[in-house]
Amino acid sequence: MPKPPPTPLRKRPPKGEEGERGGQVRSLVKALNILSALAEGEGGLTLTEVAQSQGLPASTAHRLLTTLQQESFVRFDGERALWSVGARAFTVGSAFARDRDPVRIARPIMRRLMEDAGESVNLAVREGGEAIFLAQVECRQMMRAHTTPGTRVPLHCSGVGKALLSALGREDFDRLIARHGLPQVTNRTQTDPEALRRDLIESTKRGYAIDDEEHAVGLRCAAAVIFDEAGEPVAALSLSGPAARISDDRLDRMGRMVRDAATLITQDFGGKKTV
Repeated sequence: MPKPPPTPLRKRPPKGEEGERGGQVRSLVKALNILSALAEGEGGLTLTEVAQSQGLPASTAHRLLTTLQQESFVRFDGERALWSVGARAFTVGSAFARDRDPVRIARPIMRRLMEDAGESVNLAVREGGEAIFLAQVECRQMMRAHTTPGTRVPLHCSGVGKALLSALGREDFDRLIARHGLPQVTNRTQTDPEALRRDLIESTKRGYAIDDEEHAVGLRCAAAVIFDEAGEPVAALSLSGPAARISDDRLDRMGRMVRDAATLITQDFGGKKTV
């Protein structure tokens, strides 16, 4: 058989091209950071504020802003001498908001969390006085918590539900409780509004809520909130498993793990935590 032709050697870029490409990448990063700063600066920023926020000379900041302006990613208000986000940036951002799917975004992190914690991971959203499970990544244990997508659970006694409740203001909390009540599901379910409210305040402080056999006997759960770009609760992430396997110390470790995972999903979702 004839020998295959030798693999051509990769040509080295012309002298100076590597440095040029590196400079282009650095300029791109700087421009993107400027765009992010403008997005966070309500009402616009002056050239000096942009330069200082990025640690850049004013001339460099102006060059990058002008380039972004030419592509309609930023705009300049000459009367107030303020730079702000342009129409094209809004178009790109709107495409992300339109296409983002919480299950698709959360799934890779849910898988890693299951592997790290060794327990089942759930994703749920709120609808009225209930939480609806959207997805689950089951653990490999013989005994495990199984939840079918579409299953509904009360907010006040489930891990995901209590996490979502903890992100609500007092008026919204009172309105929900007045409408849906606090029915007892197990002998551990909290049926007193003030006791539940104190529990939710503690949940907010530590960054995760706990369901200690309050929804199902023999099941313990830790859950944390996922936020949208307005800082509103959009979903909740939980780790759950048999109480026989989850001691108090392990439940605390699971809570910190699910809190960190929810933070990562919030970031990937384009959200921010405000509580």
